[in-house]
Amino acid sequence: MFSRRLLNFARSSGIALTLTILLGWIGGVLTILQAWYLASIVNAVFLKGATLNALWLPLGILLAVVAGKALSIWGAEVSANAVAQRVKSDLRGRLLEHLTALGPAFTQGERTGELATAAVEGVEALDAYFSQYLPQLVLAASIPLTILILIFPIDILTGAVFLLTAPLVPFFMIMIGRNAEALTGRQFASLSRLSAHFYDVLQGLTTLKALGQAKSQAKVIADVSERYRDMTLQVLRITFLSALALELLTTLSTAIVAVEIGIRLLYGQMEFLPAFFILVVAPDFYLPLRQLGLKYHAGMSGSSAAKRIFTILDTPLPAHARINTTQQPQPLAVPANPLRFEINFEKITYQYPERDTPALREVSFQIKPGQITALVGASGAGKSTIASLLLRFIDPAAGLIRVDGQPLATFPVEWWRSQVAWVPQNPYLFNDSLAANLRLANPDASETELITACQQAGLMDFIASLPRGFESVIGERGARLSGGQAQRLALARAFLKNANFLLLDEPTSSLDPGLEAELRGSVQNLLRGRTALVIAHRLSTVYQAGQILVLENGRVIETGQHAALVARGGLYAALVGTRGGQTNGVEIG
Repeated sequence: MFSRRLLNFARSSGIALTLTILLGWIGGVLTILQAWYLASIVNAVFLKGATLNALWLPLGILLAVVAGKALSIWGAEVSANAVAQRVKSDLRGRLLEHLTALGPAFTQGERTGELATAAVEGVEALDAYFSQYLPQLVLAASIPLTILILIFPIDILTGAVFLLTAPLVPFFMIMIGRNAEALTGRQFASLSRLSAHFYDVLQGLTTLKALGQAKSQAKVIADVSERYRDMTLQVLRITFLSALALELLTTLSTAIVAVEIGIRLLYGQMEFLPAFFILVVAPDFYLPLRQLGLKYHAGMSGSSAAKRIFTILDTPLPAHARINTTQQPQPLAVPANPLRFEINFEKITYQYPERDTPALREVSFQIKPGQITALVGASGAGKSTIASLLLRFIDPAAGLIRVDGQPLATFPVEWWRSQVAWVPQNPYLFNDSLAANLRLANPDASETELITACQQAGLMDFIASLPRGFESVIGERGARLSGGQAQRLALARAFLKNANFLLLDEPTSSLDPGLEAELRGSVQNLLRGRTALVIAHRLSTVYQAGQILVLENGRVIETGQHAALVARGGLYAALVGTRGGQTNGVEIG
C-alpha cells in the first residue's frame, strides 16, 4: 500500500522520472554496443590481423559509445536526483501543512523529537527510494530483457542459461529482504524513540540538573543509543549477507556461461566473435539485477520511514481544517461590523481521541462583552480544552459556540484568530531577534508600535540595556531571557496585537510572588476595557473577575463571583483553601 502511494508521488515528477529510466536504458543499450565493438576490434586484430589504419572507424565509434554511455549515466543520475528532490519537497510540504492543520490538539499528544525525525530524517530517507531503487526497478527488467532479445538469435543455449539464472537473483533478494524489511522498520522506530527522548531531555535539561537527574538521563540516552547501534548493525549484517549472496550468485551464473561457451569454442562449435561478445556482455546482463538487490535495502529504509509519514497524513483533520484544505468557501464572510464578543457555550461536549472519558460534558456558560471571566478547577478539569475550542484548534463533538449570535464555526479560522490575543503560561519564543518575536502578533508593526507595546508590558528597560536593542537574538524558547522577561515579551505581543478578546492562561502563575507583583500591573492594563477569559491560578486574578466558572470533571459546577462562591462553601472554597470566608492560601488550581 505504501509503495503504491509513493509511486503516486513519483508520478508528479513524471517527465523527470521517465527521463531517468530512458537515459538508464540508453546507457544499457550503449553498454551492449560497447561490448560488440570491443569484441569486433579484438576479433579483427588477433584473428584477422587488421592494422591500426583499418581500425580508426571502429575505435572512433567505440570511443563515442563510451562517451555516450558516460553521458547517459550522468544524465540519469541528475534527473533521478531531481525526481527525489521534487518528491521530498512536495512530501515534506504536505506533511508540515497537515501537521499545521491538525494543530496543537494532535501535536501535544505526540513527541516533538519523533515528529521532527519523521519530517526531516524520514523524508530524507526517501531520497534513495526515488533516486536509486525506483529507477533501478524498471532497469532491472528492461536491460536484461533487451540483452535476451539480442542474445537468443546469436546463441539459443546462452539465452536459455540467462533466462534460467536471472530469476534466481530477485528470488534470493526477496527471501533475504523479508528479514531486512522487519529489521529496517525496527531501526527507524528505534531512531524515532532516540530522537524523541534526546529532544525531551534537552528541553528539560535545566530541570533535570536542578533535581540531580542529569547523569541518570545520560545513561538512559546511552542505553537507547546502544540499542539503535545494535539494530543498525543487524541491518548492515543482513545487507552485507544479501550483497554476498547476490555477488556469488551472479558470479556463478557468469561462470556457467563462460564454461559452456569455452567448451563449445574448444570443440569448434561456436565462432570467436559471438562467443567473445557474449562473454563481455554477460556481466552486464546480471549487473542491473545485482544493483537492484543492493538498492533494495536503501529503498526499504525509505519505505519504513514512509509508513510513519503516511500514518500522520492519514490522521483526520478537524472540521474547520478540512474546509481550509479543500478550499471550499466559508459559510459566512468576515463580519462587516466589529464584534462585541458576546460568547455563548451551548451544551459543549468534547472527547480527545486517545481518552476514554470526555474532557467536557455539556458545558454551557456566557461571556458578556467587556467582562473578565475566570476559569477555575483542578488539573484535567477541562480549562485548556475550553481555550483550545475558542482558538479553533479543535471543534466540539456536540453543542454550539456562538459569538454575537453567530456560530463560531462559520467564521474564517485565520480571521477569527486574528481577533484573539492568546497569552499562554509558557509562551513559545523563537531563536530570532526580539523584534521578530514581537512581530508574530503584528507583522506590519512599526518600531514606534514595538516600543509602545514593550513600555506597556514593562519590557523597555530591559531592551534598552541590550547592546543591539530590538535586534538582539533571544535564543530558542527564549534561552537568553529570564522567566519574567519571557512573560513580559508575551504580554508585549498581546499589547501589540491590540485584540478586543483576550485568552490568558494566567502568565504570572509560574513566577515567584515578587515577579508576579511586578507583572500584575501590566496584566491589569492589558485586561482593561477588553473581553477576557482567564485560566486562573492565583487569587489576585480571581478577585477582579466579573464571573468565575468552577470546573470539575468537564462540567461547570459553580458560577458566580468570588465572595458569593466562598460563602457557598463548595468546590471553589475548597480550591482557594477557605471555609466560611477565611482565606488560607493563594493557589487555586
